[in-house]
Amino acid sequence: MKPTLLGSTPLYAQVEAGLAAEIASGALPTGGQLPAEEQLMGRFGVSRTTLRKAIENLVGRGLVEIRRGKGTFVAQPRLTQELTQLTGFAEDMIVLGKNPTARLLDKRIVEADSTVAQQLNLPVGAKVYRIERLRLADGVAMSFDETYLPLDIGEKVVSHDLDVEPIFDLLENKYLVPLIEARYQLEAVTAEANVAAALGVKVGAPIFLIVRTSFTLGGKPIDYEKLFYRGDLIRFSTTLLRPARQ
Repeated sequence: MKPTLLGSTPLYAQVEAGLAAEIASGALPTGGQLPAEEQLMGRFGVSRTTLRKAIENLVGRGLVEIRRGKGTFVAQPRLTQELTQLTGFAEDMIVLGKNPTARLLDKRIVEADSTVAQQLNLPVGAKVYRIERLRLADGVAMSFDETYLPLDIGEKVVSHDLDVEPIFDLLENKYLVPLIEARYQLEAVTAEANVAAALGVKVGAPIFLIVRTSFTLGGKPIDYEKLFYRGDLIRFSTTLLRPARQ
């Protein structure tokens, strides 16, 4: 059905703009529930079809989310993180104006499987330290980090309070291991049970997986990580240069 027009702007677009403005101003706060459909229909003087089209557009913009059986809620705004430099979570969140914190979930010595061994240039079965942490921004769970370190440096790192001290800071400032470069791989995956439980999302929820291996002097791999980011709270951005023409 063609939407009714008021001037040159469809009614659903006017409703969408009105609700988006209230979200931006805080009149509809993050996490708050939108009024019932009947109330919004009466307020804007539109049909259910028109209102639902406006809500659909707001969902598409990431401004609201529909929770089945509960209603429509103002979504947590997504952060945009630049992937242009080798930085740690705490550094990234500070740049974005957020307060980064961490929660250590597990630290233990494990045997390197074929993937970990390859990434850290170690024999399969070599002892490594595995560290699992939940990373938060302003108290909101953002990332579940699974970090693997060679045993010698891992033993040093885990002696610190990893709820407070970022691993990158410890490597560079405490143990004088400079981080020179990293190899990144980014893909979309679904949350398995342990990741979902840590991040507070449903099993199967869409998340980003960053696989990162960081290197120190001489091209030596020193830190291998699997970083699981909530897909509903963050987006990644980068700038690409076009290659020079011959």
